[in-house]
Amino acid sequence: MNIWIVFGIVFGYFGLLLFVSWLTSKNSNNESFFTGNRKSRWYLVAFGMIGASLSGVTFISVPGEVGNTGWSYFQFVLGNLVGYWVVAQVLIPLYYRLELVSIYTYLNQRFGHKTYKTGSIFFLISQTIGASFRLFLVAGVLQLAFFNAFGIPFWLTVFITILLIWAYTFRGGIKTIVWTDTLQTLFMLTSVVVTIVVIMSKLDLDHQSVLNAIGESKLSKIFTWDWQSPQNFFKQFFAGIAVVIVMNGLDQNMMQKNLTCKNTKEAQKNIYWFSLSFVLANVMFLCLGVLLYIFAQQNGIIIPERTDDLYAFLALKHFGLLVGVMFLLGITAAAYSSADSALTALTTSFCVDFLKGEVTQKKRLGIHLIFSAIMFVVIVVFSLINDQSVVTAVFKVAGYTYGPLLGLFAFGMSNSRKVKDFWVPYICFVSPIVTYLICAYSEQLLWGYQFGFELLILNGLITFLGLILISERKRMLMSNTKLTS
Repeated sequence: MNIWIVFGIVFGYFGLLLFVSWLTSKNSNNESFFTGNRKSRWYLVAFGMIGASLSGVTFISVPGEVGNTGWSYFQFVLGNLVGYWVVAQVLIPLYYRLELVSIYTYLNQRFGHKTYKTGSIFFLISQTIGASFRLFLVAGVLQLAFFNAFGIPFWLTVFITILLIWAYTFRGGIKTIVWTDTLQTLFMLTSVVVTIVVIMSKLDLDHQSVLNAIGESKLSKIFTWDWQSPQNFFKQFFAGIAVVIVMNGLDQNMMQKNLTCKNTKEAQKNIYWFSLSFVLANVMFLCLGVLLYIFAQQNGIIIPERTDDLYAFLALKHFGLLVGVMFLLGITAAAYSSADSALTALTTSFCVDFLKGEVTQKKRLGIHLIFSAIMFVVIVVFSLINDQSVVTAVFKVAGYTYGPLLGLFAFGMSNSRKVKDFWVPYICFVSPIVTYLICAYSEQLLWGYQFGFELLILNGLITFLGLILISERKRMLMSNTKLTS
């Protein structure tokens, strides 16, 4: 693809985002940045959350991963669906009842100051790493499609990528992101549909024959029942539930969008409709993955060594200008729709949880810049050491960093036992270490069992058990008891 076409696409796309940012950030203040003044329409939030949840990881890694594990990822998605319903029924009412800006304020009310800070720290670590991994994908595609032609190094590509995010989020924050995410989701889903239609045309397939081709492919196998396999149904399904609860329900990034809705009912409605759309979108990506491999096989195309590169390689080299253009728009939109809200959530969490929300707009701007710089460093380091599918890397990191949050919230909402707040940080930091050791030696200790995404559940369980050890059977103060009723 002509590099100047790529430049025009990227320039025009970000020009549009900046225009939306200008429209939505008029008369903005800290309340607009943190909560969107709680005036967002639920259907806008629901549609925009599709792009934020799927991100560049789904856009790139899921179609490519089909070649390694087939449709086994759909088992995980089914668990996600259940997880979203749990979030809607259990967590959303709690957050609205307590009128939270940062959801980790709950930990302060339920356990104490040290637990509160510990939960916030784990979120900051988790979100920084996860968002950086996602941005790594889009930076790699832009490097391949445009910056390599000018001899621009990868680190500078990453710098420009983050700078663009900062430019359209630093004023309006979450109020702007609700609108830009809606726009980005539209671009992302349109690009997938266009790619599928073009592949159908090149393979001379109509609607029925393409469904038959996907259904008959060995890559479309969904269920795995071997208990030792990381793709075992029960491992994937229950891990899918747990991952959604922690990476959405216990994640300031995703919850900050939900909490911009007017009330509990609208926020719940948003999640129900979003969850169904989320499943359908993942089915589209899995279908696309099968079609990519079928196309490559029928045309004698050598599959790239890294499966994450498959979609980009075929879209930019073999599917023509239209698909190339839509692919660049789609991957850029997918990666930025999750990264922009992550940067805003990191700023919000730090301002509220560590500075008690008492910040001027100038100080908030400085914090926004600092987190941008941290993400830049993480992406550059990850580019030097990455040797696996990014989707695998993201969920593996989530298992270690979100596990303590799962344990904390599960313990706090399931009983009224009082913990010794001083010891909670030690429990939360030891739990991932114990989890790592168990996973590293699971085949020897557990008769060949291999952990997959369900290591998150293990980590949360270890944290939960640790909290039991430092708790006592004593009724909380009345104010705290009400929180768990």
